[in-house]
Amino acid sequence: MTADNFGPIFDADNHYWEASDAFTRYRDPKYNERGLRVVESDGKLRYFIGDNPHPILPGPGDAHGRPVPGSLLDYFAGKAPNDPHNTNLWSEVPAEHPEWYNRDARLKTMDAQGIAACWMFPSHGVCIEGPMQGDIEASLHILSAFNRWLNDDWGFAYQDRIFAVPMLSLSDLDDALRELEWVLARGARVIAIRNGPAFTTSGTKSPADPIFDPFWARVEEAGITVTAHIGFDDGYRDVDSVIASAWGLDLEGKSRTIAVGHAKDTGFDSQLIYMMQKHRLIRDFATVLIAHGLFIRFPKLRLAFIENGGTWVGSLMHDLHVNHVQNPGMYAMNPVDQFHRNCWVAPFVEDDVSDLAKHMPVERILFGSDWPHAEGVGHPRDFLKNLTGFSQSEQQRIMVDNARELTFA
Repeated sequence: MTADNFGPIFDADNHYWEASDAFTRYRDPKYNERGLRVVESDGKLRYFIGDNPHPILPGPGDAHGRPVPGSLLDYFAGKAPNDPHNTNLWSEVPAEHPEWYNRDARLKTMDAQGIAACWMFPSHGVCIEGPMQGDIEASLHILSAFNRWLNDDWGFAYQDRIFAVPMLSLSDLDDALRELEWVLARGARVIAIRNGPAFTTSGTKSPADPIFDPFWARVEEAGITVTAHIGFDDGYRDVDSVIASAWGLDLEGKSRTIAVGHAKDTGFDSQLIYMMQKHRLIRDFATVLIAHGLFIRFPKLRLAFIENGGTWVGSLMHDLHVNHVQNPGMYAMNPVDQFHRNCWVAPFVEDDVSDLAKHMPVERILFGSDWPHAEGVGHPRDFLKNLTGFSQSEQQRIMVDNARELTFA
């Protein structure tokens, strides 16, 4: 079945671009100089953490040019190098794309794209909690303020078609429970937490630490889906540093020479570390949730890994199986079965979906387009090209039914 004759789809990874007041509309003035700040610099609104620019985000989506959807697909697929001077990357004028900022305009675009419903994720909101962890109090307040803006502008279940995903944090249990109840009362059916260790005032903790059980118990009782969406994270910076130290690499990416005739350009080491660490965080995150018994204590939990790719799943299933066999009694239930029962995965748009299906049931694979991001597909329905080897019923499962069941069950 082709994109032209396939019915309406359910996209588990759509995005909006944040407006300039997304993190400030509901912000208490006492936090104006703490956490993520929106600062006018060089004539433009920019994101700062304290006195420093955000590590990767330039500033609000409506204050900067945006990339053409799908313009970096070949780059992320490893089919083409990235040209930082490519004008397509920042050529879209925000004012010309109301569908990126307005829910009613987005519904019209969804109709044109053949999208019945979608999970709507932040573009910038997934990249702010990690860098703010030096000030947990401000971090929690700003995430809460952001969720209130999100409810205003997008809604958590707008016309039962746009399911904007609020960002929750485990940095403080009482705060997490309050925020969870607030979003549930307003119709949230999908929530997101950072895929990494929880930053708390007493140090980092596993999200599956029993201290967080009241949160997970309420999530299970509410029957909503938890997502872990890729973002910018500081949770593994210490791990990056250890890897760099072990191999004599320079995390700052300064130019140097380590072998005769092999001069390295600035950024070589940092890119090498990125490659070595790619998928390490999400793989470890999934491992820890299983090993620490989260899905044993809460067997009805539903966790979806969004925009973290799927190539890590096969190696994790193999390693969990071997670990389980070699250590009888280590797991209360086969860890592979736990993953298959409680976890869903949305592969990257460039991933081999048929390979992922070798390692987990089709009933646990989600379609996500990442639209309108540069690294996604140019048109959400283009993802169907990745499913040519699947039966019509399997395509229906991946493109529609799995996300719909997670949302409405």
